[in-house]
Amino acid sequence: MKAISYQKYGSPEVLQLKEVEKPVPKEKEILVKVKATTVTVADIRARSFTVPLPVWLLARIALGVRHPKKEILGMELAGEVESVGKEVKRFKEGDQIFAASLVDFGAYAEYKCLPEDGSVSIKPNNLTFEEAAAIPIGARTALFHLRKANIQSGQKVLVYGASGSVGSYAVQIAKYLGAIVTGVCSTTNVDMVKSLGADKVIDYTTEDFSSMGETYDVIFEAVDKSSFSACMKSLKKEGTYINVAVSLPRGRMLWTQLTSGRKIILGKNSPENPEALSFLKELVEAGDLKVVIDRYYALEEIVEAHRYVERGHKKGNVVINMERPNTSKQMNAT
Repeated sequence: MKAISYQKYGSPEVLQLKEVEKPVPKEKEILVKVKATTVTVADIRARSFTVPLPVWLLARIALGVRHPKKEILGMELAGEVESVGKEVKRFKEGDQIFAASLVDFGAYAEYKCLPEDGSVSIKPNNLTFEEAAAIPIGARTALFHLRKANIQSGQKVLVYGASGSVGSYAVQIAKYLGAIVTGVCSTTNVDMVKSLGADKVIDYTTEDFSSMGETYDVIFEAVDKSSFSACMKSLKKEGTYINVAVSLPRGRMLWTQLTSGRKIILGKNSPENPEALSFLKELVEAGDLKVVIDRYYALEEIVEAHRYVERGHKKGNVVINMERPNTSKQMNAT
């Protein structure tokens, strides 16, 4: 089967199209023919090994000290079940599924084995494979952290980075939970964030949200580009600050936790079980959650896709369609 492999950390050019052995499902696994996957910020960080200094050593051990332990990236996918292990009960051949593959990556391939009790669910019936592939990381991350904030109807929530993958889902999920939502994004994305249901949208290129006199029950930082001091200025005394892009508290964050009534929630992976995806499936099918896709690429265009995401200006999600014709120069298969 075809797969995108990388043998060393570095620029997008380390990604190579290769022929690799097709996997065989174990007793409690399903074999999925991958129809679509995505390029996420997590893929970029793993490929280039650009991780925050506080977690550098742990990340090096997890990803590989000298070279990558897991040579095939790709952390979310949608596809069709081709076969199942003899003990599998939840799925059958022909089922259309979507899934997160954060544990061992591997979605940049024509086939992928997944544990049946992992983060796998039947695909929403009103989405294409491309759209469904763009849900399992961004939407699940937004849902997991917003649940931790225990948002109540009528509370005011600000989402900084509202046009990205996690941010676009955070706007919609907060709105579903009954919040009054303010999104912060750049000029070109204002209309898009409004279309997702935001009650108000602030263009950070022309306005500073922390200087507008508004205070919020929850501030959701999706991209780690706002000032923590500015967020504290705009957060209510008993409010909650969420930063999904930071996993360890910085000095000011620790001090705030110790000396105030504010709650600090930092980025963590949600549990690898099907519950969140099943819930998100219901939201999608009810029309309460939309998928924003910026660009589509073929598998052979993976280098170009990584270059684009690495620039840091994508809107929503960037999708790799495994069956999409290649519109750029063919990568060499080895």
